[in-house]
Amino acid sequence: MNNYRKAGVDIDKANDFVSAIKPYLEMTFNKNVIDGYGGFASFYDMNFIKEYKHPVLVTTTDGVGSKLKIAIMALKFDTIGIDLVAMNVNDLLVTGAKPLVFLDYIATGKLEVSKFTEVVKGIAKGCELAGVSLVGGETAEMPSLYKSDDFDLAGFCAGVIEKDNIINGKNVKDGDIVIGFPSTGFHSNGYALLRKVFFEDNKFTLDYKINNNTTLLDILLEPTKIYKRTVEIVLNNHLYPKAMSHITGGGFYDNIARVIPNNVDVLIDPTAWQRPLCYDFLIDCSNIEKKELYKVFNMGIGLTMIFDRKTFDNAVAYLDRCKETYYIIGEVKSGDGKVLIKGNDIK
Repeated sequence: MNNYRKAGVDIDKANDFVSAIKPYLEMTFNKNVIDGYGGFASFYDMNFIKEYKHPVLVTTTDGVGSKLKIAIMALKFDTIGIDLVAMNVNDLLVTGAKPLVFLDYIATGKLEVSKFTEVVKGIAKGCELAGVSLVGGETAEMPSLYKSDDFDLAGFCAGVIEKDNIINGKNVKDGDIVIGFPSTGFHSNGYALLRKVFFEDNKFTLDYKINNNTTLLDILLEPTKIYKRTVEIVLNNHLYPKAMSHITGGGFYDNIARVIPNNVDVLIDPTAWQRPLCYDFLIDCSNIEKKELYKVFNMGIGLTMIFDRKTFDNAVAYLDRCKETYYIIGEVKSGDGKVLIKGNDIK
């Protein structure tokens, strides 16, 4: 007799999974989460919205791309959830918004409770770091679409901002200053190219030693940094940047260009910061053109802010006081909406 389990979907195992992840969701809850989870939808008390004159809902959605392939190769699933949260929350933070809630979507060929519990533990850890509540999600077992070991992740984040405080870059002008904040390595971008360089071209294994203390696996699964503290340091002290960029797929060229008007250029000096070890290693064992590197990867800078000169002085003074690492990486000049990098586009 046919049944759902014989077709490849195990409802009982799905219920076991929900029970297993319950404590990790609950550790992210705050007083605004209503009725926990398990219903058809999640509830979040918005009574605090009275503190806003004109509240605006801000939403993001993103995944982690083929970085998942590395987690699957290594059978290591405890950090990829942090990447998922970071990719969404960082996109939301650069608008100036406060992140509130997070939801996840897991699609797989075969639901393995222990594996996906590790994934959700990572998501919950990321939510703790980001100060958001993990209020729900969906797990889909689809053997006809995914091989048994394969899975995909997507995340969704919602936040709020005062309309007058939206940071969109429209007032960026000649003379403004760009500062950058260090990444924790590759973050979650360019992994198709990384896998080609490391595994196809060089035939490395995950345990290949980069140096005495670091393996290839270490640098490939280093979690994406969540920039909540960095952004809060400036915003909570009313030191508003004119623009912020999360340096993800598209690198410097695409992501900074998204937040500047078409009458200015941003000039970046890549000698202004120390590249992480992983990028020096990538450069040493590949023939990727310099411009391509800055078009695909963050090259050690995961977040940028653009300030006018007056606000810049106050912002860096406060960042210094808070012992936050930053670099002065560029300036804004009259132009036509381009990002130009010294050594690639300018001498």
